[in-house]
Amino acid sequence: MARLTSSLALLAHPYSRLQPLEPTTAELRARGRQPGSALVWSMGTGDRSVGRVILGRPGGLSLLVILPPEAELMSSPGLSLELHQLRAHGILPFHSSPSASDLAQVLRRPPIDLAADVTDYLRWRGLSVDRDTVHLLRRVLDLSADLRCISSVSRSMYMSRRALGRRLTTRGLPVPSHWLQMGRLLRVAVRLQNTDATVSSVAFEHGYPDGFALSNQMERFTGYRPVEVRRRLGWEWLVESWLRQEAERGGLTTPIARPAEGDEHPQAISMSRPSRATRTSARHGAGA
Repeated sequence: MARLTSSLALLAHPYSRLQPLEPTTAELRARGRQPGSALVWSMGTGDRSVGRVILGRPGGLSLLVILPPEAELMSSPGLSLELHQLRAHGILPFHSSPSASDLAQVLRRPPIDLAADVTDYLRWRGLSVDRDTVHLLRRVLDLSADLRCISSVSRSMYMSRRALGRRLTTRGLPVPSHWLQMGRLLRVAVRLQNTDATVSSVAFEHGYPDGFALSNQMERFTGYRPVEVRRRLGWEWLVESWLRQEAERGGLTTPIARPAEGDEHPQAISMSRPSRATRTSARHGAGA
């Protein structure tokens, strides 16, 4: 394990090493758009003012925070609020030489409350919707653990299917069935990353008839197949991929943007995506 000499580092596929980063917004945007990547902030080294740069990181780039030594931690009363604003995927105790493999385990760790984490991500990302609508989205995502069709979801929410759909589409959001299916796919992704089970068995476990049906739906909604999702850890990047797909198809018209560092007006932030030819080649190479 190499000792961290920079406050910021990039953990990216294949998660074998930490790559030092310059603490600038341009650097994060240039190097932090690979699917399944995480920004690692070691608070015990370097300047704590980089928090503003971290706040402007690209959408889909997870954040792992390594806390400073205990003495410094005790003298930082505003630390909890700062970390909450930065929306860290994982917070770890101080370590001068963190292991890339250990950090990868944190990145793949299942969320305690997927629905809450996803809606919190969307709010951090800059989704322009009211609080009541965010609550509806959270309910749909929560019910995706057990329900398979939007009719059952709307009944559980004591709303008609039409009323639920109108509530979302009039706010420029994807239709309810897409939120439901994306919730299911996120649960599949977390399961794939934390088990050696076959795609077919995971598909059956989550209510899909077979692995082929799951693979086709995941590719249609996110642009990625299960074999790729298993290799690229975390889930924020997958949400970002889905949002991009919905925007391209006209299903997402409400602005999703956050101000970049030093900007007066919000700018759209999007994660880069390999070309279809590149992804097809990767799947064949992996024996998909």
